[in-house]
Amino acid sequence: MLVTLFARAFAEPSIDLAIGFATAHEHMAHADMASMSVPEEAELVSRATQKGLGLLTAITLYGAAVGGIFSLVFAAAYGRIGMIGPRTLSLLLAIAAFFAVALVPALKYPPTPPAVGLHETVGFRTAAFFAAIGLSLAALAIAFSLGRGLAEKFGGFNGSIGAVVIYIVTVFIAQAVLPEINEVPNDFPATVLWDFRVASIAMQGVLWSIIGVGFGMMAESVLRKEQ
Repeated sequence: MLVTLFARAFAEPSIDLAIGFATAHEHMAHADMASMSVPEEAELVSRATQKGLGLLTAITLYGAAVGGIFSLVFAAAYGRIGMIGPRTLSLLLAIAAFFAVALVPALKYPPTPPAVGLHETVGFRTAAFFAAIGLSLAALAIAFSLGRGLAEKFGGFNGSIGAVVIYIVTVFIAQAVLPEINEVPNDFPATVLWDFRVASIAMQGVLWSIIGVGFGMMAESVLRKEQ
């Protein structure tokens, strides 16, 4: 609910402006082709539904999916990463997930609103974005594994710094291999694009903050009862 309200307040206005931009371009194209008499196709899903029930449904399904995966990672990590309590571990995992799943892939493939991108390349762009997420998670796993070895030899602080450096270098190399995608129209409003991208990443930040804090509180309560 919180992420949905955030999206309604900050992301949806940019989407409305982007849709208006695309509609204006379509009308201009029809006018150039002298085909303004061609009837417009009816919307399969109204904007009101998209911004209401559709948005809530999409965020709920996404949140449930990543939340389930998060719980499995937490269960695997708890008790195996030093003397870290459940609330601290949950928050650290959520921060790592935000960077690896949301922020770092967005540096290569920033979120784009409607009217940005060609219909013919939707499949390719989607596959490239998921590849960026997969490579980021793989780099995180490699950095964590090597960082533990460094921590044993050079201490926890040095091991942590080494893990961060390994992750950054690995991600940099991986993103350099991925194909470049730039389909933003030259006349698309820069402010709308910027606001949408900031709001999209901020939505992920809100979601992972809720997961990190909320899951940690509930996990601590359950584990305390079991003890």
